[in-house]
Amino acid sequence: MSTENLPQSPEQPRRKPRVAVVFGGRSSEHGISTVTAGAVLKAIDRTKYDVLPIGITREGRWVLTADEPERMAITERRTPDVDDLAESHEGGVLLPADPGSREVVYSEPGSVPKALGEVDVVFPVLHGPYGEDGTLQGLLELSGVPYVGSGVLASAVGQDKEYMKRVFTSFGLKVGPYVVIRPREWERDTSAARKKIIDFAGDHGWPLFVKPARAGSSIGITKVDDLSGLDEAIEEARRHDPKVLVEAALRGREIECGVLEFEDGPRASVPAEIPPPQAHAYYDFEAKYIDSTPGVVPAPLTEEQTAEVQRLAVEAFEAASCEGLVRADFFLTEDGEFVINEINTMPGFTPISMYPQMWQASGISYPELVDRLVQAALRRPTGLR
Repeated sequence: MSTENLPQSPEQPRRKPRVAVVFGGRSSEHGISTVTAGAVLKAIDRTKYDVLPIGITREGRWVLTADEPERMAITERRTPDVDDLAESHEGGVLLPADPGSREVVYSEPGSVPKALGEVDVVFPVLHGPYGEDGTLQGLLELSGVPYVGSGVLASAVGQDKEYMKRVFTSFGLKVGPYVVIRPREWERDTSAARKKIIDFAGDHGWPLFVKPARAGSSIGITKVDDLSGLDEAIEEARRHDPKVLVEAALRGREIECGVLEFEDGPRASVPAEIPPPQAHAYYDFEAKYIDSTPGVVPAPLTEEQTAEVQRLAVEAFEAASCEGLVRADFFLTEDGEFVINEINTMPGFTPISMYPQMWQASGISYPELVDRLVQAALRRPTGLR
């Protein structure tokens, strides 16, 4: 029987991809993550994507939040909090346990769970442990939901500064001198652990930088000029992470470079330079986010130096098996050598952050950057790849 003359069903309008912007979290970088989420929510193209803001409280509860980016800004030198944005202090958001379903559910005590619809991709703008370190990425892999940024291994390597340096060294990238104090070392024999650091200072000199091994945004870092400040610096670092990294000071210029995944592979942005902040001992949390110490974009480097740091940034991206985006931080030493300090697999992403600024100077605006990251995530499957 011919169907040519039968009435045709009208085509259903194609659904826009749904992006869940997940932010906040249990780490000490909760507030900056929330600021980043506000910037992403403001920039994402609403004609192209449906958006679902999901906050994670400091206690780890997933909540629906107001889609109000203006409430996610730093005000009076204070960062915002997910609890202040939550639509309910009792309900919670649940990801699918079945990788064949991407249905997100909202549940409140005493009420029937409510389906919120499918999520096509998660944009996790969490910083630090319980979000940037592979834990959230593992949960999303189990749920079968694509997400922006690096996978489990690369996220974990990018968060743990010790193993990051070990990976870089194995790929021939130069890192600065460092020593690690593991939790059991400090707890079993504090004197021996302290002597390990003192011996390190004897080899490499003061000052030292004492920092949490698995934190970011320069939180918990202390510049130690002599032995008198060592114990206090270690305790400050241990407030954020029981594993402590101690680094020798490298004399030179601080140079950063962004890496972004394109259809044909990762490419590097123009680099930036972080000048020594005038009102701070070093480029700490307040210098970055509260006082907004400006970087110099592009960095005043020679063509050869620019090409070299771009090459090294992409090498670091590949060495750690990264995906999506990375900010690679280097020191350009007095003898003209680039030494990699660290990578960030989910770098600061506010409009004043260095990563978006470097790509802006490279010809990619903040909204386009957000779009490229979402599109890269949509192209990439979950699972082994």
